[in-house]
Amino acid sequence: MRDETVARTYAETLFELSERHEGLEAFGRGMDLVVGLLDQEPGFQSFLDTPRIDADAKKDLIRKVFTSELPRQLVNFLLVTIEKRRQRLLRQIAEHFRELVDEREGRAHVDVTVARPLDDVTLDLLVRRLSELIGATAVPRVRVRPQILGGVIVRAGDTIYDGSVRRRLDGMRRQLLRAELPQGATG
Repeated sequence: MRDETVARTYAETLFELSERHEGLEAFGRGMDLVVGLLDQEPGFQSFLDTPRIDADAKKDLIRKVFTSELPRQLVNFLLVTIEKRRQRLLRQIAEHFRELVDEREGRAHVDVTVARPLDDVTLDLLVRRLSELIGATAVPRVRVRPQILGGVIVRAGDTIYDGSVRRRLDGMRRQLLRAELPQGATG
């Protein structure tokens, strides 16, 4: 099975656990804590990933570090990932879990590309319009790329809305190249 599929399956299980027990918010904060520790402490990631270290030692560390910080079911979930040798997928599991939570909460992440940074008022207007367009609360990830010249490009899932000046200019160029000159016109 591919890692992506495995991570998604584990995230779905985690999502179901969170709904039955402490709630989406508590499990989300817990997974953020785990992933944050993995990101901030490369030694922790190495410890979990090293096959020479016994799984029981890894589980003991998880219990010591997280038992007082995380819901019991989330700690048990982490222990199962170690037992099944899936701990290297924790970041991906957390990412898929967040996607499931966002879907449940009616949020959709959208990639927004603009030519220059947006002020707060413009960003708020853009979020409102995008939310209306996609039927969910838009959570934008804004990226600045001056080469689009102006306008905005939005990617929401598999759909791309390209309102960039560069695309419009390219369209005009193609139209001009296809246009036929009237008979008798001289240059």
